[in-house]
Amino acid sequence: MLLTNTEEIPGKRITTCYGVVSGSTVRAKHAGRDIMAGLKNIFGGELKGYTELLQESRDEAIKRMKAQARQLGANAVVNVRFSTSSVAAGAAEIYVYGTAVTVE
Repeated sequence: MLLTNTEEIPGKRITTCYGVVSGSTVRAKHAGRDIMAGLKNIFGGELKGYTELLQESRDEAIKRMKAQARQLGANAVVNVRFSTSSVAAGAAEIYVYGTAVTVE
């Protein structure tokens, strides 16, 4: 499954367009990670727990979007975009969407 944030794939020709596909996940870290992140806010530095959380969330959302594209018969998703939002205290949603297509 090819994924790209461009509207076309150089060297490929889009033969069929299936429409918008998407994937999302809402995740939260356990309280221990939140406490460590609070301490990091005082002393500074990367919030590795949250970095891991976002990477895991992106991976899962992409996996779900690919599954939806495969069900439609697509072999690529173009114009891929990400969005994130806070849905509750300590929980965030990662949303990914794009256009499922068949390319030759």
